[in-house]
Amino acid sequence: MALEKDPAEEILKLTERINFLNYQYYQNSISEVSDFEFDMLLKQLQQLEEQYPELRSPNSPTQRVGGTVTKNFKTVYHKYPMLSLANTYSEEDLREFDKRVRKVVGDEVEYVCEQKFDGVAISLTYENGSFIQGATRGDGTRGDDISNNVRTIRDVPLQVHGEGFPDLFEVRGEVFMPLQVFEQLNAEREEAGEQLLANPRNAASGTLKQQDSSIVASRKLGCFSYSFHCNQSPFDTHSESLQAIQKWGFQVSETWRKCSSVEEVLAYVNEWESKRFELPIATDGIVVKVNSYALQEELGFTSKVPRWAIAYKFPAMSVATQLLGIQYQVGRTGAVTPVALLEPVSLAGTVVKRASVHNANEIQRLDLRLKDVVFVEKGGEIIPKITGVDFSKRPADSTPIEYPTHCPACSTPLVRTEGEAHFYCPNEEGCPPQIKAKLEHFISRKAMNIDGLGPETVDQLYNVGLVQNVADLYDLQFEQLVGLERMGEKSANNILKSLEKSKEAPYDRVLFALGIRFVGSTVAKKLAEQLPDMEALRGASYEELVAVNEIGDRIASSIIDYFKNPDHVELVERLKTAGLNFKAEVTPPPLESDKLSGQTFVISGVFESVSREELQQLIQSHGGKVVSSISAKLSYLVAGDKMGPSKLEKANKLGIKILSEEQFLEMIG
Repeated sequence: MALEKDPAEEILKLTERINFLNYQYYQNSISEVSDFEFDMLLKQLQQLEEQYPELRSPNSPTQRVGGTVTKNFKTVYHKYPMLSLANTYSEEDLREFDKRVRKVVGDEVEYVCEQKFDGVAISLTYENGSFIQGATRGDGTRGDDISNNVRTIRDVPLQVHGEGFPDLFEVRGEVFMPLQVFEQLNAEREEAGEQLLANPRNAASGTLKQQDSSIVASRKLGCFSYSFHCNQSPFDTHSESLQAIQKWGFQVSETWRKCSSVEEVLAYVNEWESKRFELPIATDGIVVKVNSYALQEELGFTSKVPRWAIAYKFPAMSVATQLLGIQYQVGRTGAVTPVALLEPVSLAGTVVKRASVHNANEIQRLDLRLKDVVFVEKGGEIIPKITGVDFSKRPADSTPIEYPTHCPACSTPLVRTEGEAHFYCPNEEGCPPQIKAKLEHFISRKAMNIDGLGPETVDQLYNVGLVQNVADLYDLQFEQLVGLERMGEKSANNILKSLEKSKEAPYDRVLFALGIRFVGSTVAKKLAEQLPDMEALRGASYEELVAVNEIGDRIASSIIDYFKNPDHVELVERLKTAGLNFKAEVTPPPLESDKLSGQTFVISGVFESVSREELQQLIQSHGGKVVSSISAKLSYLVAGDKMGPSKLEKANKLGIKILSEEQFLEMIG
């Protein structure tokens, strides 16, 4: 009889193999296996770790996808203070810096120039080659321990490669959000009617502070490492350390350069003033450092900054041009957004013809008028926006901008919710751009992923009257499709097959596809975890909704308002009849005991030491069942802070036993 494989040995083998494949892919741009084969290896490791949780390493490759919830970030003290740098904006200041350096250490000095990436500074600590802590800069002396979030960043090695590294060392880096990810995130927020993020730096900072590491993983943050620290450095120069940490598996930007004089430094600055716009990440300047560690030590520090480094900041990219008009766009949620039409002008390497104005408040704040000469900047070097008006050049015939009172697409009177900046068109069932945008959202890759249907086909289906809402898509017939212009039999069949396949999409993606305001893909996943079917979601009270992790007042109110509309209820019923999945596949956790066997529980409120998700898993792992509503058959109500008063009243009326968080934890030992 064959002996069973040792799970610890299997987990170790898989971990080493996956780490090697990740290193080859991210450091050497080599794909040794197909994506499918890699996913199968990762899935195999996940299954083993679920079966033997005591063998799971905190630095397992499975931690890249996140999932850990951190209620409060622990404060940690930096072993080496994370100081800021002195800033300069002129060539003269850089020359003066060089003079000060050479006055102290002599003329034999070499510099390293690096891009000053616009992100969030982070400290990464390693012991015996393993990642043990990631911390924010904070006040320079102490920061937040965000290790669980850092583990999801693929540019941060969880285990260093090679040899020659000290037993304990620290690497500093800049966490950033790639421009493409930032633009996509803002597009999703705009679709959901949420406020746009100002720039990639703020987006990266906000992401790192998320309590749920799976959200961090979904944002695809990057990290460029730029400095090395330990008690006794094995390197003589900063450039040597950069080359070494890159070999060990850290992502180091290839844009750094050694310079032997201030003239070479200035040449680097001038080269990158325009070239920086070719990078996939925002950068706002150049950092100049003395290369020799011995000379750095000799130069020392002021009370606030090192004397051996300086940051040259690029001037803000701003141009003046004329405001020709305002175009009003109607989005999926009905939000009417003004877009400025400009006299074309070159800015940061591109020709700008349009700029964001955001909303009516911004038009009023800037006192914008048609024909004004306006100043345009790129927010975070990406989104052109109007930042001001040159009042000295305001023409006599400039025209005040009157915000429309009716929808520019369907003429319905616009409404404005108290506390919100946007005006909205409430005619969601009859406003063409809203209907088309909802259809396009529904078929998109992150939602139902319906191949063969694109914006042009959606436009055609709507214009000929075949589709008025997303449920109509599932009523389409071959004869109707094949009769459309530029639609052959093969294309028609592909659309029908794709519609059929979309019925396999999991519940959270169907929920996201519905386009409920403020319910993005991450929020949909959270809702599906806690309210795992449509009936539970529709019947959930405000208190139950805000008790779900990451769900706040706006989202809860939006969900309740959505289901108050009978048209929405009918739409959901039609989709359910068509065969879409409105129930989450919940895999129960491994059974630890049968202490709660045959007992049912309702969870309500916010808990201190455990999350609602953890409570649910604890109940199931001890044989109990979690239900969503209170009835006479219910065994217990587990009550946290801010629980719904109606639930409490009903439980008392029916004589249901109410457990506090502590009592429940005592019950399971």
